[in-house]
Amino acid sequence: MSEFQELIKSFQKSRNYVRDFLIYGFKSRDDFSIKSGRTYDNERRRIESWLSEYIQTEYGPQGKTVSLALDSNLLDTNPLYRVWKSRSFTDNDIMLHFFFLDLFRDGSSYTIDELTDRILEDYGVLFETQLVRRKANEYVKEGILASCKKNRRLFYSMHPEPARAIPDLLPSLLRAVCFFQLAAPFGFIGSTILDNRKITNDTFLVKHGYCGFTLEDEILSLLLKAVHEQRMVRLVNRSCKTRHTLEEKIPIVPLQIFVSTRTGRRFLCGYQPVRRRFSTLRLDQIQKVTLLEPFADYAYYKEKLKGNLPFCFGVSFGAAHEMDTIRLTLSVREGPEDYIIHRLEREGRGGTVTRVEPGVWSYEITVFDGNELMPWIRTFIGRILSFESSSPFLRRKFYHDLREMAEMYDLL
Repeated sequence: MSEFQELIKSFQKSRNYVRDFLIYGFKSRDDFSIKSGRTYDNERRRIESWLSEYIQTEYGPQGKTVSLALDSNLLDTNPLYRVWKSRSFTDNDIMLHFFFLDLFRDGSSYTIDELTDRILEDYGVLFETQLVRRKANEYVKEGILASCKKNRRLFYSMHPEPARAIPDLLPSLLRAVCFFQLAAPFGFIGSTILDNRKITNDTFLVKHGYCGFTLEDEILSLLLKAVHEQRMVRLVNRSCKTRHTLEEKIPIVPLQIFVSTRTGRRFLCGYQPVRRRFSTLRLDQIQKVTLLEPFADYAYYKEKLKGNLPFCFGVSFGAAHEMDTIRLTLSVREGPEDYIIHRLEREGRGGTVTRVEPGVWSYEITVFDGNELMPWIRTFIGRILSFESSSPFLRRKFYHDLREMAEMYDLL
């Protein structure tokens, strides 16, 4: 039986519920059918304890629905950082944390045996050596402690606090930290620094902030580690359509992270050696990352990706080997509607803009996946004189969409 606890050891399960409440707030309890109703109740109570002032409850035909209402215009920090600050701990965890802070505060270094003895001598608490070693190694991994070998013995010491390491520089950096925690990936780090210094952000607000994407920072961290170490990974994905989780059997080599300037959504771009092709995956669908062995030809495919990117209108590399060529002819009243020409040049992502004759302009581009252009092309409806494409599918889609729109507005 699932038992409710406000604090959590792993965020993987709660991540999906936070995202569902934030994005799919219209869903009722019965719509969360993958897990039991009790699990839903526990996760909902946990999220309400984290984000009580942002919870919005509505009653409709489907019953009670819970959602998160966040307006980035009014936020001096990302409220979702609270979910990263809700990790559970044991009595031993909390005691060792403060014992370490006290013992290392003067810059001393100890072996594990010496550290265990000092804890018994100073605080009267006896820990097993293995438990102290495990906690010290965990802190080394987190960057709180440092370890080094001297005469074949492993010594542990505390990293200097930023306030001590750069006392004159730190105060002037805090304003930059205020901006960082709102605008950059891993802003949770900046938020934690501000909490530690008891400082609030009273300088910056972000008009179009994408709060929800902090939920995938843990995944992003592992993928960037794989990029840095040039390693392959195996992923576990959760489909947004079916809501089912499945493991990707085919390993992928992470090469780059794409970020949408329009939605803030982040994508993993990588190379699949088995399929011999580049592909992209949404980070908000990735549930787990397992690091694999280094990839020998990493530099070659990284360079090859650079040559392919100019032929990507968005993030897709297409499903076929042939590329799509699209030519759009528009009617533009030159002078009053010059902004249309500027849009083609600014938003066309490398396409060729040509003046065919007075009042007639063409836009032409060759890309891997022409279907990515269709939403953008539809914004020019009313000025389009002709639409041409090397893909029969895109031609059929364009005219089919026009017919559907005409029927919808009773124009036929």
